[in-house]
Amino acid sequence: MLTADIPTPADLLELIDHRHPVSVTLTITSSPLPSDHERVALGLRNAIDEAERQIATLELSRSEAIEAARVVEELRGLLDDPEFWEQQSRSLVVLAAPGRVQAHRLANTVTDHVAVGDRFDTGALLRSVAFPNRAFVVLLSQGSARLVEIGPDHRPREHALDLPDDHAMMLEKTATDGQADIPRADGATGDRIERERYARAVEVLVRPIVPDDVPVILAAATDLVPAYRAVNTHPLLLEDGISVHPESLDDETLSAAVREILDAQHAQELAEWREHLGTQQAEGLGSSDLAEVARAATAAAVAELLFDMDDTAEGHIDEFGTITPAPDAGAATYALVDEIAARVLRTGGRVRAVRREDLVGDSPVAATFRFPLGT
Repeated sequence: MLTADIPTPADLLELIDHRHPVSVTLTITSSPLPSDHERVALGLRNAIDEAERQIATLELSRSEAIEAARVVEELRGLLDDPEFWEQQSRSLVVLAAPGRVQAHRLANTVTDHVAVGDRFDTGALLRSVAFPNRAFVVLLSQGSARLVEIGPDHRPREHALDLPDDHAMMLEKTATDGQADIPRADGATGDRIERERYARAVEVLVRPIVPDDVPVILAAATDLVPAYRAVNTHPLLLEDGISVHPESLDDETLSAAVREILDAQHAQELAEWREHLGTQQAEGLGSSDLAEVARAATAAAVAELLFDMDDTAEGHIDEFGTITPAPDAGAATYALVDEIAARVLRTGGRVRAVRREDLVGDSPVAATFRFPLGT
């Protein structure tokens, strides 16, 4: 089965817990540009060749060797699969084992890597779990309403809104100011009611399209901003909006404005989280100490973990959460922050990959706890 894009937490757990003597992980730098597909295909071909070389060094039974040959054959099948090449992104992670081949397109950049062992190397997928780089923009003006999605690795994508035929007329007055033809409230209150009715007709169509965990940004004519905010029911309509009139926004300007708003939102959330962490630490309910966070993750005490997406220090963490660092990567070692993140996910905690400068001090992790350690 071929899947794509960032896995859900449940999918991540299944991949983390997967075990088979022939488990192949390929991470390669990709590209969304069709002109680069030949280069990416060469990188994938070389990665498959390297995986085949690594498989040849394994001590496998006859049946396992047959399964391994099939895995390599299925991986090579990707090279000639036109559906596979229809959409790519900045990075590609391919996971393969007997009976399964999964490809995940990621918007963040990965380090080219080939691993063969008894488990998948899920580090690149864990590092893709970060703050959202995706948002929907509601562009609203008199006579025009659009919903545009901005993703981490694609141009603005418009979603059709099936508005009623008379939507544009909701803000128009009749020739007699509405006194004779259509009863209409007078003055500022009447204008507000009509604008909210106009905005609500858009909001009820936007709401089913936009997931609850994806931010919404408003780009509306000045007089329609309060109207849309008054009728909005989406939990992540951001306070910051785009002040430029929506009809004057081209794709490039719109994308740049959204990135600026998301970056500011990201920075604000991190600042608030660090302040919350400080409060939790004072109560014994948080830490930025790697060893302590590892013990807490093992004890199912971590509520939320932030970890350095670029940290690759290897080692081993035992069943009590004690860390044994390793000077170099090996068959029995793994990235320590990846293992901590996996243990947090297994126990229902939340994980987010961030940059080192977003954390506290020089530690690659920071976590809030459900309960103090040792209780």
